[in-house]
Amino acid sequence: MNSATTHGQAANRPALPPHGMRRIGRINRLGLWTLYQKEVWRFLKVWLQTLAAPAIQAVLFFLIFAIVLGGSGRASAGIAYPQFLAPGLIVMALLQNAFANTSSSLIISKVQGTIIDVLMPPLSAGEIAIGYVAGGMTRGLMLAALLCASFALLPLDAIVIHDVFAIIYFALAGSAMLSLIGLLTGIWAEKFDHVATITNFVVAPLTLLSGTFYSLDRLRDSLGGAARWLDLALAFNPFFYVIDGFRYGFIGRADSNIMTGVIGIGLFDLALGLLAWHLLRRGWRLKP
Repeated sequence: MNSATTHGQAANRPALPPHGMRRIGRINRLGLWTLYQKEVWRFLKVWLQTLAAPAIQAVLFFLIFAIVLGGSGRASAGIAYPQFLAPGLIVMALLQNAFANTSSSLIISKVQGTIIDVLMPPLSAGEIAIGYVAGGMTRGLMLAALLCASFALLPLDAIVIHDVFAIIYFALAGSAMLSLIGLLTGIWAEKFDHVATITNFVVAPLTLLSGTFYSLDRLRDSLGGAARWLDLALAFNPFFYVIDGFRYGFIGRADSNIMTGVIGIGLFDLALGLLAWHLLRRGWRLKP
């Protein structure tokens, strides 16, 4: 091949972008899909621990409260107690496991030194955040679907549906919220104790104290004059709006304004997403 032919072929080749410029388009679809698959297969490979165990735990809670302690014969907020309890247990498991998936994945990668496998590929900060959050949401939603099917099979008419759109919205928004909180926790944490601290002193208390097992009207009656402090605390508790809105989708009754929850949780998720993007872009506590 003579030099003229070689020069002509080189002239016909598309010019390469400058060094350091992204060459794979606005979105690295293959890289994002690969990260998402990694996150999903990570918890599916140990499904007995990540799906079966929390599902069995939630079913046992339901049986103890609704049958053993006589809950099947009483009502909460004018609703048969099994119907009131089931949505709370479902969304509690959804939130806690969405958080656990992203926080554990990130802290394990940091402790084992494999976080470089996520930072080195041509993935933007937004793509990394989406991959992790989508994996956490998938685990939470799969567990929620499993629990819905389990409660529906029990002979207590625990599953009734009032507003399917509310169920879908608060399931998606709630799982995204806890996945983002888990992602931020994983970024901040330097050891497993840090993740356990957020789990035990933030996620678990806010979930349990947001009306998972009981009607807030009953709690207000018990508190008497101090009930105003409860209302003030709940007004700034995003967990409460998720649990209340999700339960509303089943029983048609809410302790808060549903539209306030829809808008508030949407804005809170947006704020968490922007914060996660900013920290991932900086590489805070991720890059040496």
